[in-house]
Amino acid sequence: MLSNYNDAYKFEAGVDEAGRGCYAGPVFAAAVILPKGFYHPQLNDSKKLSVKQRELLQPVIEKEALAFAVAAVDHTEIDQINILQASFKAMHLAIDQLGIRPRFLLIDGNRFKKYEGIEHQCIIKGDGKYASIAAASILAKTHRDAFMLQLHRQFPQYGWDKNMGYGTIIHRSAIQQHGLSPYHRKSFNIVPESYQTALSL
Repeated sequence: MLSNYNDAYKFEAGVDEAGRGCYAGPVFAAAVILPKGFYHPQLNDSKKLSVKQRELLQPVIEKEALAFAVAAVDHTEIDQINILQASFKAMHLAIDQLGIRPRFLLIDGNRFKKYEGIEHQCIIKGDGKYASIAAASILAKTHRDAFMLQLHRQFPQYGWDKNMGYGTIIHRSAIQQHGLSPYHRKSFNIVPESYQTALSL
């Protein structure tokens, strides 16, 4: 069973991101404040859940949460400020949008840019340990997947309906064949060598 972190904090928000390692599309982040004692038997790290399980949990979390918010930073800004800073910015934007101001932040991972006025704790693999982080991981993932499915309709050749922008063999092969879409992250240096050579001529 996933735990709450600290009963001393009435409004504790779990924060997580999705899409940090993708070749294309935005990075999404979610912040979730769950009611004390919230429990769902399937709640877990989003990566350990099936697509169907995540889709079933999303409305449960959104209905039961005291507050939740989802935010994104697009590929253009990722290229401008780098993916780490873009992830921090997406997290901050999600926290900004919460209807309740949290008194403590639980951050998945080992690094975070301090959010002014709120204490935080970074927790490695926190999405498999704490309910609010797990909930945030699910919302970030489901909202990002829905966005990538929309992009897939414009650019079906990259298989984003299956890989969601991650660098699978099919995705890399499509880049070799078709080049980059307008939504690829140029700073990730994923341009095929032959295409890079042509650009430099």
